[in-house]
Order: sequence, then structure tokens, then C-alpha cells
Amino acid sequence: MPLHPLVEEWDAELTSADPLRFPGYREALDRAVARARADQGCTESVMTGRCRVGDVVSPDGVSSGNGVPSDYVLIEGCFEVLGGSMGAVHGERVVRAFERATRQRLPVVVITTSGGARMQEGMVSLVQMARTASAARAHAAAGLLSVAIYRAPTTGGVYASYASLVDVCAAQPGATLGFAGPRVVEQTLGTRLAEGAHTAESAYAAGLVDALVPAAEQGTWIETCLGLRALPLARRQLAAGAPDSEPEEETEPTAAWAEVLRARAPDRPSGIDRAAGVCSSWVELRGADPTVRAGLASVAGQRAVVVALDRHAGSGRPGPAGYRLAQRAIALAGHLGLPLVTFIDTPGADPGPDAEGQGIAREIARTFAAMAGLPTASVAVCVGEGGSGGALALAHADRLLMLEHAVFSVIAPEGAAAILERDARRAPELAQRLGLTARDQVELGVADAVVAEDDGALAEAVASALAEASPGDRLRRVDAATARALR
Repeated sequence: MPLHPLVEEWDAELTSADPLRFPGYREALDRAVARARADQGCTESVMTGRCRVGDVVSPDGVSSGNGVPSDYVLIEGCFEVLGGSMGAVHGERVVRAFERATRQRLPVVVITTSGGARMQEGMVSLVQMARTASAARAHAAAGLLSVAIYRAPTTGGVYASYASLVDVCAAQPGATLGFAGPRVVEQTLGTRLAEGAHTAESAYAAGLVDALVPAAEQGTWIETCLGLRALPLARRQLAAGAPDSEPEEETEPTAAWAEVLRARAPDRPSGIDRAAGVCSSWVELRGADPTVRAGLASVAGQRAVVVALDRHAGSGRPGPAGYRLAQRAIALAGHLGLPLVTFIDTPGADPGPDAEGQGIAREIARTFAAMAGLPTASVAVCVGEGGSGGALALAHADRLLMLEHAVFSVIAPEGAAAILERDARRAPELAQRLGLTARDQVELGVADAVVAEDDGALAEAVASALAEASPGDRLRRVDAATARALR
């Protein structure tokens, strides 16, 4: 049943013409529809229509819309009708729902329960994958949001078409989730699946779904995705300790080296912590790399997409999967017409052999290209350490801000010392030469401003930068910095 009141149901009169005259199909379908109509009001394996969310109040007591309700288009599967299988009627209802949503400029909420394509309709069933995927793409191209909740089971043609083309997705804990159901896999391949395979939990661990949401919380999750309810990003307590990068021997400290050590301190808030202080709402966009976090958020009173690095998670160095998540977030900002804000803190991209084998250089390049092509305004904030191209890929924004004690460098001082002086212990000396402090970056024209180290000042600076930034400023700034460096 719909999670919010159904204002109107669409296309309930459509019925299958039994294109293959499949033995017993007509009778089985009629029986299933009769039961589903009595139990849930369904007349096929999917229900479509327009739902309405009444005015909701966020945890901080803020009304979502001053009493004005918000509508969305619902596409909800009904497993009771032949296992939720997608035939011609299912596909037609979904296509029409996306088309109505596009015309009416409404978001789409997809709630799935399906075993796949309807075998009794043969290839007429299978081609619905192409039709529904095309309709979902057209809705996205119109700059409209779509979200999904995958319930048990979600497999086959529905999962491999429109259900996987949404912007944000969640799964119900314990749900079977996969391209093919476990029984089909085991009996066609003769392979016993590992414990926990093809589940919502395994998909979440792989970064294929953004959240695990119990049934009782799914309405709230949808409201948050639609921007009607503010659920903030949880803050964390960082443990104090010694800086994680000390010279091997005592050396004369420099002002620049002191800033490097301060930026690397284990109790210093990282990108995700600064995001928690600036964002009033957060819907996670999940990836497989814990170093890179992304969210559909509220920043400075407006919806935005945020990418935040976390040097305290994993290795602190983004790998290929992390940059792919960033690219997904950048693309989402572009197609929804939302600004992008990035919070940068990393010693650099992962240079290890696994990352190399997975194309780390290519993913960094694709992230630069995604940032360059973003059609909306963008603001980047270096909140700690900006290490080389792996950090700059997410700093190629219309405005680049530096926290007062952040640093940004072409290479880590240790690496520069090893290359230029053949002695990494001379890192403090090289730090002074590299011009890596926040004020150095502004003087070079690489960054726009230095911001005081507190959440209030940062929030105000981000808000001002978003108001002033225009797409294209990102290239104008670095072109100007380059021109100043030429004789």
C-alpha cells in the first residue's frame, strides 16, 4: 500500500491481452488480480498514481512547507500478482507514470517487489525493460528527482531497468536483491551461493544501495529525499593524539611545516565533520570507499549535493571507487540543477597496486572532467590537507576556500624532499619552499579566500560563495593564476 495518501490512481483499466495465448495464463492472472484487489487494491503487478505528502515538521521544529502539501508520482510493485512480474501492462503503466511525472514536473518514488519479467508474455514482457528505462532516462533528463525503495524480493527485469535508474535508492533490511534470484543462480549455474549473497545487506556493503531503511521508517526517508524533512548528518567525536606525520629526526621547524602537522592532526575535523557542521539535512549517496562520502543535502538554506572526504576513514586516500562516487554526485547535481559543495581533506589519491589496476589515474581524470562540465555553481573548501591531483580533482570549483590552517600542495613535503633532496627528512625545509599554506594559495590566485576555523564562519563563507559563484568561474580562476605565472 502507498506510504502516503494516493490522490489518484492511474491506468487501472489496462489489462493484458495474453499475447502468447499461454496455457492457463489468463485464468491465473484473473485469480491473482482478484485476490490482490481484495487485499491491497491492486489490479496488476504495479500500481501507479499521484501521492501527496502533507505538511511535515523536521526534528528541529521547522515546517516543511508552511502547510502546502507536496506531490510525487508513485510506482509501487504488487508481488501478489504473479510475483510482481513485469508484463506489457506493468511496463505501460510505468512508462505512462514517468511521462506524466515529466509533464507535471514531479519527482518519482519507486517501490519495488518483483521476481522479474513475466514469462507468460515472452519477449513482449522483456522489451518493457527497454521502454521503462527510456522513460526513466527522459524523466531524469528533464532535471527531476527519482528515488526507490527495494523490498523483498527485487530481482530480474524490474531491478535491471527502471528501478536501478533512480537518483537515490534504499533497500528494506533482509530483502532479496539481485539481477537473478538465488534459486535461479544456483540451479542454472550449479553453484551454491555464499551466505548473505543477493541480499539488501550485501548490496549495501558493496555500495549499490544508499541506505537500509526498515518499513516503519520508509515514509520519513522518502520525505527527506524530497527535501520535506530535515535529518542532519550525525557528528562524531575525534580522539586526540599526536600528528600522524612526524620527521624521523629532530629538524628545525618552519611555519609551513607547522601548518602541515596541524592539518594532519588526528583530532582535526575532516571533510565529513565540516560537512556535518554546515549541512542542515543529509541523505547519503553511498559508495564502496569510506574515504569519500556524498549526500543530497541542505546547505545555507538551499538544496545542494555535497561531496566530503574523510581522512580518518580507511586509508584516508580515495581510490577508484571513491572517485566514481564523486562523479555520480557531480552528475546528480548537474541533472537536478543543484549547486555542488565539496569538502577536501586527504594526503592524496591511493597510489597502491590495486588502485592502479582499477584505473585510479583514469578516475581522477574523469572527476576533473565531471567538475569542468558541471552546469551549476560549485564551491570547494580545503579543510585540512589538499594532497596533489587526488585532492585537486574535487577542488576544481567556481570558488575555492581554504580554512585558515589548511594546506594544499603539488606533492607532500616528504615526497618533494625525497625527489629533490634525496632525503625525506628534509620535508620541513621543502614545506617552506612549496608555498602550500592557505595564504600562499590566495596569493598565487589558486584559492579565493581564507576562512576562520569554526563552523559558523565556514557556513557563512560557503553561503556567500554559493551566492556569488557562476559556472565557468572555475576555469577563469586557474587561467588567471596561470597567466600570472608566465613571463
